[in-house]
Amino acid sequence: MAFARVCGVTTAFLGLLSTAALGQTPDLSAKPASAATIAAQAKERAALPKDNGKDAAFAAQGFVATRADPIIRNKDGKPVWNLAAYDWMKGEAPATVNPSLWRHMSILRKNGLFKLAEGMWQVRGFDVSNMTVIAGKTGWILIDPLTNRETSAAALELVNQQLGARPIVAVIYTHSHADHFGGIRGIVSPEEIKAGKVTILAPEHFTKETASENVIAGPAMGRRATFQFGAALVPGPSGQMGSGIGSAVAGGEITLIAPTDTITKTGDQRTIDGVSMEFQMVPQTEAPAELNVMFPDRKTLVIGEIATCSLHNILTPRGAQVRDALAWAGYLTEAIRLYADRTDTVAASHCWPHFGKTEVRNYLTLQRDNYKYLHDQTVRLMNKGLTQAEIAEALVPPPALTNEWTNRGYYGTYSHNSKAIYQRYLGWYDANPANLNPHPPTERAKLYVEAMGGAERIMAIAQAAMAKGDYRWSSDILNQLVFADPQNANAKALLADSFEQQGYQSEAATWRNMFLSAAHDLREGPRSGSSTTSLDMISAIPTDLLLDSIATRLDPAVIGNAALALNFNFSDRNEKARVTVENAVMISEMGEAHAKPSVTLTGPRQFFLGLFFLKLPLAQLEAAGLKIEGDRTAIEALQAAIETPPNVFNIVTP
Repeated sequence: MAFARVCGVTTAFLGLLSTAALGQTPDLSAKPASAATIAAQAKERAALPKDNGKDAAFAAQGFVATRADPIIRNKDGKPVWNLAAYDWMKGEAPATVNPSLWRHMSILRKNGLFKLAEGMWQVRGFDVSNMTVIAGKTGWILIDPLTNRETSAAALELVNQQLGARPIVAVIYTHSHADHFGGIRGIVSPEEIKAGKVTILAPEHFTKETASENVIAGPAMGRRATFQFGAALVPGPSGQMGSGIGSAVAGGEITLIAPTDTITKTGDQRTIDGVSMEFQMVPQTEAPAELNVMFPDRKTLVIGEIATCSLHNILTPRGAQVRDALAWAGYLTEAIRLYADRTDTVAASHCWPHFGKTEVRNYLTLQRDNYKYLHDQTVRLMNKGLTQAEIAEALVPPPALTNEWTNRGYYGTYSHNSKAIYQRYLGWYDANPANLNPHPPTERAKLYVEAMGGAERIMAIAQAAMAKGDYRWSSDILNQLVFADPQNANAKALLADSFEQQGYQSEAATWRNMFLSAAHDLREGPRSGSSTTSLDMISAIPTDLLLDSIATRLDPAVIGNAALALNFNFSDRNEKARVTVENAVMISEMGEAHAKPSVTLTGPRQFFLGLFFLKLPLAQLEAAGLKIEGDRTAIEALQAAIETPPNVFNIVTP
């Protein structure tokens, strides 16, 4: 007990650890905050900047109304969103929530329709992103129609109820992430697009980048996104506390309609339904294809996602291309130069707006300085020989930046982002040959466990580390034990407890979600992933990218040494492709054809989607009209070798 008193650990907590160590059935329930976590939260609270109430006031300004029924449902009646999910948040932060994150989420959870400026509004809190609404002479111009068909439709319904029903005349996608276009079919139909009733604007390369991120790597990103956004967690003091830039990602249907107009350069202008717009291209920042929109007549800048209420991600934890922090800062400098003096309101596709010329300039300047400091100081330390982990530990932003609440790391963190910048310049390898070719995780873990004296020894060391509040070390060594012996229930339970306390202490909502999701998986097993890949999205991407995506699913063990020459004719698109399979590699060439193909397939492109993505029987597709000429075994062999990626895979266990 003397040890417990010295370390500030409760008797109950030590008792829990002892039970696990003795091999008894472990307690898999969520735990309260430990003494070490309570102390960490108190230290955090004391160090936080003074809250002048500005953010809460901006988040509340212009409130019109919200939806009467907080539950948004899909066509089958299944709930996909709950506006009241965080209504339990009252008073001061509990010990299980970082006080900075609690304050942040208290503001971020506000939902409804809000007025931005004359003739401009936002619907916030109906998804992880915001929908911006502009009144033209006759109809609505909408920016970023949320993630899902259902939430987008509900947002538009609220707009029409409160402001009067109008037709939609234009939709703008600010960038190529699903939460900014996925709800498009909830507000407009393909028929309206074909009839020329609705214009869809997007930045240059939008469709290509959408395919690259959401289709080619979609399965892996979808599973990892369940950790980043806490998909398996329930909002609560011991559960999910938002995503850092919104509440969560809605669970409805992701859709896509391709753009009809493309913005290619900064300074491009459009006038739609009497509304003047100026565009700023900001590629390779938060998304590879991204833009901002200035409404000069309304003195309002919609800044997409390069300025929000948090430090953003240079490399998102779900996985993506590493972003360019230097370019990010540069585009914010450009935005300040181009727009700050004529902007009274700046609104983003996440979080709350800022009002007043002085506030706009200050906000954009501090956001810019945050990314520039992060970039420059990471590179400075990198060039002094520090590695990713060393830079992440050493890099601390100055008070001038962290005292601005919207610069703090609720979504991205200095730790994660500094590693990303290092990766962008130097890659993952730190130049130490010991890290060049280590054993894979499971084999390495077994050697670690043996070297440290076995499972019981590691459990004892982990218990001692947790008693001291060193959860980083306890999770490190317990992870080795779990990978060496995934059937060790006590090790998994103790590792879950270690992750849980780190989640409680995290200022970043994303880190909290990842730690608590890991604890959930260890206690209950993995939950099915939520892929951003939908058939609607696949249908919208160019055929060359579609074939590239199929090639990434080719299983070498199944295709073996087969040499195939296939011609694909997409009758509904007047497109053709030459497909060659050799050396377990699939090569596609648009506009070409084999002179002597093994087989030729002709039909609408949707038949090919059914063939490779849905794995429909060949006979079924033939009956529907697919024409096959030549050796049908060639296409049967290719179809058999195309994998359907799983929507769930292990992360915290082998």
